[in-house]
Amino acid sequence: MIFRITVLGAALLASTFSCAALGAGTHVPTLTESLSRAAIRAPAISPDGSRVAYLQRQTDWKNNKYVWQLWLANVTTGTTAQLSRSRESSNSPQWSADGHWLAFVTQREPNALLPPASEKDGPADPQKTSHKQIWIISPDGGEAWQATNAQTDVKQFQWSQNGRWIVFTATAPESKYSKDRTEHLGAYQVVDKDFQQTQLWSINADAAIKETGPTTPRQLTTDPALNIESFTISPDSARVAFSATHNPLLAFGRDADLYLLDLDSNRSPSRIVALDGPETSPLFSPDGKQLAFTTSLAQQNYFYANSHLAVVDMATVMAKPALLPRDVRDLSHDFDEGPQPLRWSPNGIYFTAAQKATTPLLRMDPISRRIDRVSAPDSIIDETSVTRDGQFVAFIAGDPTHIPELYVSATNSFAPRKLTNLATEVADWTLGSVEVVSWRSKDGTRIEGVLRKPADYDPKRKYPLLVVIHGGPVGNSLPKLMPNDSAYPVLGFLAKGALVLEPNYRGSSGYGAAFRALNVRNLGVGDMWDVMSGVDSLIAKGLVDPDRLGTMGWSQGGYISAFLTTHTTRFKAISVGAGISDWMTYYVGTDITPFTPQYLHATPWDDPQVYAKTSPITTIRQAKTPTLIQHGSEDRRVPPADAFELYRGLQDQHVDSRLVLYTGFGHGIDRPKSNLAVLEANRDWFQHYIWNEPIPKDSALHGTSESDVAPPPVTPSPVSANW
Repeated sequence: MIFRITVLGAALLASTFSCAALGAGTHVPTLTESLSRAAIRAPAISPDGSRVAYLQRQTDWKNNKYVWQLWLANVTTGTTAQLSRSRESSNSPQWSADGHWLAFVTQREPNALLPPASEKDGPADPQKTSHKQIWIISPDGGEAWQATNAQTDVKQFQWSQNGRWIVFTATAPESKYSKDRTEHLGAYQVVDKDFQQTQLWSINADAAIKETGPTTPRQLTTDPALNIESFTISPDSARVAFSATHNPLLAFGRDADLYLLDLDSNRSPSRIVALDGPETSPLFSPDGKQLAFTTSLAQQNYFYANSHLAVVDMATVMAKPALLPRDVRDLSHDFDEGPQPLRWSPNGIYFTAAQKATTPLLRMDPISRRIDRVSAPDSIIDETSVTRDGQFVAFIAGDPTHIPELYVSATNSFAPRKLTNLATEVADWTLGSVEVVSWRSKDGTRIEGVLRKPADYDPKRKYPLLVVIHGGPVGNSLPKLMPNDSAYPVLGFLAKGALVLEPNYRGSSGYGAAFRALNVRNLGVGDMWDVMSGVDSLIAKGLVDPDRLGTMGWSQGGYISAFLTTHTTRFKAISVGAGISDWMTYYVGTDITPFTPQYLHATPWDDPQVYAKTSPITTIRQAKTPTLIQHGSEDRRVPPADAFELYRGLQDQHVDSRLVLYTGFGHGIDRPKSNLAVLEANRDWFQHYIWNEPIPKDSALHGTSESDVAPPPVTPSPVSANW
């Protein structure tokens, strides 16, 4: 395979980003300001590349939710306009094939004009529809109207190329048996047996556009043994290829196979690709003669192995009752990462993939398998939309000196043009600087990480160091100017005079399959090597005060933080967010059961020693570091039992520790008031142990009982008052 870099693209992107950089402003944002800033996602470029729809976030503090409104950018004029003004979020904008209409998913009353979520004293919402539906709006403005009348929430949808159909997925309505059972016996759940399958549905798009009222959809799949995950419509609008499992439970994701369905017939779908392991994300070739998809290619441990982009010929599919492995052509055999396909256009298959601490846009020639890097080599692209002809791309991107904005470019001569200007909102914010650093771990492995420095950084000083560890483990930290602000107050840490290190420890994406496998049967142990060697490298350079160290992380980052709690006393304080403390407890309670056996190559009954070696709770008697534990009370990914196990163990060792449960939340905290509570707790915890400041009386760390009263707060410094 030839991997070619488009040098022109790199130069032009650098030129585009050469406008005034941010970072050394005069205002340290408060936590509330950080959570209130606008953000954008889900770009959708029109078929002719002239306009881009996207979603922009508003923070509705009164109703405690983030609301995503639909916006439209005009590429020719450079103007942007807000299309939706609802109190409920819009999602998944998508253009009709002729570019005349925009469809999106939302939940609200038909044709109700509502004040924007940012309006403080607006009237209350009218009665909403009971489910999320597809709505349609003209890109030239006006009111949106409801297109579907589904009995459950619409999930994904797609317009057909001929404009005749809108196909979507939704959960099948509750069965009569289920209703009768609840009526007779009350509510209960049979584990691994009670679920509702996601099915395929369609409506006539012409009828929906005529605004004759919501259309009752036609159910396309009715097999109770199929749960639809992703789908695509053929270019001739005659067939749907989809990926389906036998049930929606994540523990059974290995069963995902590909199926084919005729839109104009009542025939049942046929299974066309059924390798061992998951096949997902189907894409038709522009002529409809081939089908691309992602696959594990029967690799047993697909959680950390490379996924592959593969293709089959539709003629072979139609001629055989079931394909053999030799019928599947692996396009990405020589590409050492997992490609995420976006669009198969006449000039190639567009996809993204992590490449060290970057996420560029790439294009593959499906015949030669040559890969061209369309965007700049150091691009950090979050989301991308490519026109059907492959000539234009809209994307959200940033870099170490610019916050993410919406851009558009031709693909054959990459010259990004910025369409939004969110930077004005944070122009005076003190954001600091960010760079990529590297070091050697204990076993000699080269590790990279993102290092953040205060805006007034002085190389002659030694700074406190706070380590923020990403989740995954196949996530990665990227050198973005604006850090993630939902759990850890990184900007506040920088403003108080700390360095922040975000290590891309072994197992992270972007560094190839061999690197991702380095923590197999070595979880926690190898991760600790990578974190501590990164800390030591900064100490050796004279940047860090070794007596003022802290670490934190969520999910896998929380697990690594818990591992550090019970394996080292070098940190002054640690925060564990939704972390694993005992892999056996995790294995029996998580909703992704295969994760642990794939990484540890055993169940706890097969090899209890490896489970003990990699579980923080095994060495709980060594723990001495003050540890804050934060967890969603309804977390299925990492059961709350792991939080209680760590907390009780620390309490028994008389280690200062707090366990904060966020009521009603799962693995992530996704409402602004609760995000604020998470941020405040982490701020106060590290402010107390790193900067020796009393925990404020009104801190989010305190309970409501009279016996849990904090000492009177001291007068805060100007910096701590700011955040």
